[in-house]
Amino acid sequence: MQQICSDAGGFLQRIFEGTGLSLKVTVNESPTECLLDLSGPDAELLQAEGGELLQALQHLVTQAFGRLLPEGQRLVCDVEGFRATREAELRAMANHAATRVRTSGAPFVFGEMNSNERRIIHLTLADAEDLFTESVGEGSARKLQVSLKASK
Repeated sequence: MQQICSDAGGFLQRIFEGTGLSLKVTVNESPTECLLDLSGPDAELLQAEGGELLQALQHLVTQAFGRLLPEGQRLVCDVEGFRATREAELRAMANHAATRVRTSGAPFVFGEMNSNERRIIHLTLADAEDLFTESVGEGSARKLQVSLKASK
């Protein structure tokens, strides 16, 4: 996995150099992921509009290198802890939605989310025996719904 991570980091660095963006790629590996941490004077551009450009870079890297990774490992692009902060927000939102669904009994539907954000909420609530999560809608308009499981 080390070579793939290094290649992915070099790929992003060449994109930044070619576009004139002042960003640096630092590669950090763990047993389950290759973190491509992006930093520099232009980092805020990657965080604008809810991280749309960061998400686009993530998509490019995943398409180019993701299938080369061993099973169960993934590439993750982050910029100055943006994803970690967003993940913490999503986990808090998931727990808040779970409380509302348990209290009211009514389903809770999140707004439009990308696949990574929906995945975080699914995983956060996966161990809840009384709740069911599902993605609803089509394409970029997909949302996530949290509902009570039907009683048996």
